[in-house]
Amino acid sequence: MICVSIGRSRHRHMMAEHKHLVEQGARFVELRLDWIAGDVNLKRLLADRPCPVLLSCRREVDGGKWVGNEQKRLMLLRTAIVEGVDYIDIEEDVAASIPRFGKTKRVISYHNFRKTPEELPAIYAQIAKHDPDVVKIATLANQPHDNLRMLKLVRESKIPTVGFCMGDMGTASRLLAGRFGSPWTYATFHQERVLAPGQLSFQLMTETYHYNKIDSETVVYGVIADPVGHSLSPQIHNAAFRQCQLNAVYVPFRVPAQNLDQFLADARQLGIHGLSVTIPHKESVIRKLNKVEAAVKGIGAANTIIFDGDSLAGYNTDCRAAMESLDRAMQPPAYDRGSIDGKTVLVLGAGGAARAIVYALQRRNAKVVVASRTTSRAEQLADQFGCSVVDWETRYSVSPDLLVNCTPVGMHPFVDETPFEKHHLRPSMVVFDMVYNPENTLLMKDARSQGCLTITGVEMFVRQASLQFKLFTGQEAPWDLMRDVLKRTTGAAKV
Repeated sequence: MICVSIGRSRHRHMMAEHKHLVEQGARFVELRLDWIAGDVNLKRLLADRPCPVLLSCRREVDGGKWVGNEQKRLMLLRTAIVEGVDYIDIEEDVAASIPRFGKTKRVISYHNFRKTPEELPAIYAQIAKHDPDVVKIATLANQPHDNLRMLKLVRESKIPTVGFCMGDMGTASRLLAGRFGSPWTYATFHQERVLAPGQLSFQLMTETYHYNKIDSETVVYGVIADPVGHSLSPQIHNAAFRQCQLNAVYVPFRVPAQNLDQFLADARQLGIHGLSVTIPHKESVIRKLNKVEAAVKGIGAANTIIFDGDSLAGYNTDCRAAMESLDRAMQPPAYDRGSIDGKTVLVLGAGGAARAIVYALQRRNAKVVVASRTTSRAEQLADQFGCSVVDWETRYSVSPDLLVNCTPVGMHPFVDETPFEKHHLRPSMVVFDMVYNPENTLLMKDARSQGCLTITGVEMFVRQASLQFKLFTGQEAPWDLMRDVLKRTTGAAKV
C-alpha cells in the first residue's frame, strides 16, 4: 500500500488534494499538520474523510515545519486521537507522553536525516517498548548498503515495520519496501512538492513502478549508475514487464564507484536477477564478472549483468544495437552510397558507448577517428582498437562519412549545446547521435537542415534496452511499446 503525504498551508487545499487522490486510486493518506498555517481544525480535516488518514505533526528536527510550542503540538496529537483519527504518528522520544485511546492505531517513528545508524536493531527494540501498532524508521542513505540493512530489518521485524532510506541513494528502499513486508511506503502528491528527501510521486509509484503489484515473489531488475535520476530505463522496462504480465520491477540504484563491489555482493539479497550498467561502471564492472560474451572482451565494457546462479555474466547490448540502428538507417533508398566498409567515421567521446561502437565499426572495416574532450581517454581507446585520434579542438579537420556522437553534449537540460557545429555538416554525411533525451537534439536538427541522413538516440536506446529485456526474461521485448513509452516520456512525440 502507498501512503500519500499531503502538506498544504490551507485546510481546503489539503482536503481537496485528499479527495483528488482518492479519485486517482489512493487508499491511504498522511495529513501533515505542521504544514497548516494558523490553528488546525481537526474536525474539518477528519469529517467525511474519503479514505483512512494518518496524522503527523513534524518538528523541524524531524524534517517538519512545526516551530510552535511543543506542548501545543503534543496536545494537538492527543486531540487527534480523541477525534478518532485512523492512525497517529508519534516520535519515539515523546511516545510515553501520548497514551493509547480508542481505535486509533499508533505509528511510533524515528527519523535520522544524517545517516543510517549501525544500531538499527537497537532503535527498533526501543520503539517496540512503546506499544506501537506500526514501527516507522526513516534514515538517510549514505551508501547503497544502507538500503539492504533497512530492508532486512523490515523483513525480520515481528511488529509491522515501515522502514526505508531517504535521499536519492535510498529511492530503491522506498520501491522495494513492499517486497520485504512493509505495510506501506510513502509517496508525495506531486513530484514538485516533495515532503521528504527521495520521495517519489504517487503517479510515478503507481503508473511506472506499479508498486501495489510488488510482493515477496517479485523479481527485481534495475540500472546502476551515478547519478541515476536522469535514467529513463525504469519507464520502458516496467512498461514492458506490465505488457508481458511479468511479476517483475525495474528499479534505479544510485551506486557510487567506491560502492560497486559491496552493491554487487548485496544484489541477490535484494532479489536482483539482472542489471543495466551505465556511467561510471561499464568498464570497472568487468573485473567482477565470472562470464563474459566475446563483445565484452573485445570492447572492454559491459552494459548488462545477469545473475546466473553463483556467477555474474556480462553482456554488451550497445554494440549490437548501434550496428542494427546503422544498418536499418543506411539501407536504400534512404542511403545509396554502399556499406560502412572503408568509410571514414568520426566518433565523438571515449566512454563506454564510444568503446562499443568503435569495436563494432572496426569489425566492419571502417576508418575510425576518435575525438574526446579528455585527450588521454581518446588516445587510450585508439591504442586499444588501432584507430586514429585527433584533439577535440581539431575534430573539424576530419571529413567523415559518418559522425557518431557518444558524448552527453545536447542532453537535457543542456539542449542548446551541440558537439559539432552546423556549418561543418555536409549533406553527404550520416549523423548518429546517441543522446535520446531529447530525441531531437540540436545536432539532429542541424543535421537535418543540412540534408544529412540522421539516426537518433531513441533508435539506439530502445534497441539496446530490448536486447537487455531478452537477456533478463528470455522473452522478445515489446519493441513498439518501449519506443512509444520512451518518446512519450521525453516529449519527443510532440516535437
